[in-house]
Amino acid sequence: MKTSKIIVFAFLLSAFFACDQGTSKTLDSPTQGEISVSIDDSYTPIMEAELYAFHSFYKYAKIHAKYKPEGEAVKDLLNDSARLVVMSRELTDNEKRVFEKINLHPSTLKIAYDAVAIIVHPNNKDTMLTMNKLKAIISGSDSTWKQVNSKSSLGKISIVFDHKSSGNARFIQEQFLQKNAFPKNCFAAKSNKEVVDYVAENKDAIGVIGVNWISDKDDTLMLGFLKKIKVVALASSDAAEVPYDYYQPYQAYIQQGTYPLCRNVYIVSREARAGLGTGFAAFVAGDKGQRIILKSGLVPATAPIRIINIK
Repeated sequence: MKTSKIIVFAFLLSAFFACDQGTSKTLDSPTQGEISVSIDDSYTPIMEAELYAFHSFYKYAKIHAKYKPEGEAVKDLLNDSARLVVMSRELTDNEKRVFEKINLHPSTLKIAYDAVAIIVHPNNKDTMLTMNKLKAIISGSDSTWKQVNSKSSLGKISIVFDHKSSGNARFIQEQFLQKNAFPKNCFAAKSNKEVVDYVAENKDAIGVIGVNWISDKDDTLMLGFLKKIKVVALASSDAAEVPYDYYQPYQAYIQQGTYPLCRNVYIVSREARAGLGTGFAAFVAGDKGQRIILKSGLVPATAPIRIINIK
């Protein structure tokens, strides 16, 4: 009888450790275990740095990251193939209702302030645009560079995004088109890197990328990107007349909100307990993770920063 009780106890104990809200076969902790996460491709550089640091500190943790468009990342979260996602928006009401049906309440943590960058070919002289002029380009009202600038020698404008379901495309559509579709001269590449490459090779193109791909001035890959393209400076007002009225997506202008195309970066987790996803989110929001964000050229959301004016 005593032996049978021991067997039953061992079975129940093993069953407990095999159950983890349907997301993993073994119970992980904030600093060890193995999970999968999905990350918007716009944040590949910064999240690779965060994951490298996290794995360096916690040798028994293994986070498998999948970099993909925002829309596909959210699908992974909904169908339980990703424990958490990193993206530039919170969950919609419809997405929250999906989780409510299975009695889950995802947590959302703001980790950084970010921006969308507009890029053009190095030979394009129109590197300062007002928001209304950019809207005319994005909507298709201005379909040639001569409509943008009568002195331009360039031809028909082609607009390129990283992916039709990316966070960059969604953000620009919300900013300039509301519920309207993109014009016919707009198409999607496969990644932010391919947007840079396309703009670098096509003088009539204008591209939309996440600023994280060009924000770290110590990264040789990003410095290579900046040599191939020009980053457009934007002005909120049509009354802008001098260069000082236009802002590029530099760290200080993102922090101050003077660059017009700023946005937030979130970690959205479906964990119902303190698992490895929670541990990683806490690391990114903590001192070490926020220092990595600061170094990358983005603006930390949970750590204080200071701006120094140099005259």
